[in-house]
Amino acid sequence: MNLTGFVIILCALALFFALFFSLVPVGLWISALAANVKVSIFNLIGMKLRRVKPYKIVMPLIKAVKGGIDLNVNQLEAHYLAGGNVDVVVDALIAAHRANMNLPFERAAAIDLAGRNVLEAVKMSVNPKVIETPNVSAVAKDGIELLAKARVTVRANLDRLIGGAGETTVLARVGEGIVTTVGSSFSHKEVLENPDKISQTVLSKGLDAGTAFEILSIDIADVDVGRNIGAQLQTLQAEADKNIAQAKAEERRAMAVAKEQEMKAAVQEMRAKVVEAEALVPDAMATALREGKIGVMDYYNLQNMIADTQMRDAISKAGNPDVPENIDIKS
Repeated sequence: MNLTGFVIILCALALFFALFFSLVPVGLWISALAANVKVSIFNLIGMKLRRVKPYKIVMPLIKAVKGGIDLNVNQLEAHYLAGGNVDVVVDALIAAHRANMNLPFERAAAIDLAGRNVLEAVKMSVNPKVIETPNVSAVAKDGIELLAKARVTVRANLDRLIGGAGETTVLARVGEGIVTTVGSSFSHKEVLENPDKISQTVLSKGLDAGTAFEILSIDIADVDVGRNIGAQLQTLQAEADKNIAQAKAEERRAMAVAKEQEMKAAVQEMRAKVVEAEALVPDAMATALREGKIGVMDYYNLQNMIADTQMRDAISKAGNPDVPENIDIKS
């Protein structure tokens, strides 16, 4: 064999080993063998060709086998290709296995693909979580407001974790139950004396239906007396009634003023007609005298009668203090 052939063989071997080590993670394969995990070289090459990171599959598989979980490469690879978090799912399966909980891989994978943290759900199933409601305002029948705060102990329900409502729904239902219980009480003192009445009523409603949790207990942490809502409503009602009465009184006053103005206008019109009629009297008297329909003595007698009438009017005004002196009786 000449030197050129030897060099070609060396180059071919180098190329083969370079291609082999680029496709096969030998170190990962050795770790799997050491952990007694059955992963063939062809599986690793297939992962590379399918653009799957082998350590994302092999390391969780090693952890699952050591934790006593029966899994295979195809299950983990399928979950990885579906966009799931393989490592979290394996940790959840190990935690459930240690806690003697029945959690199949398919359910854990479905919970993970649904967007929920399956590991946190398993931890919450083992160690219940306490969530606290904000101050819930409720008014008793006597009009007194109560501010109640509750602590709800919940445990994750793995069977209802997919499609079940979250913590926000539980808090909303508990708040609704508090408002209903306080609102049905005749006096706020009943609630202050027996705050456990709220817990019993709320628990009896089955508020965890359709949620991803199981309510274990509801404890009333604090109950404070708030505003006197009944008195405030009565005050507002009285203020509204007063405004309505004032508006009606103003309407009547405006109508009275309008009627007074109308009457004054009618009086002025009548006075104008009287003045107009009085202005025609001298012409009528002159015409009567000129035509001989009335004599001079009749004219003087008429003037005396007018003077006598004015004197009697003056005397009647002087004797009656209720009649103003400046009123023209003739008008």
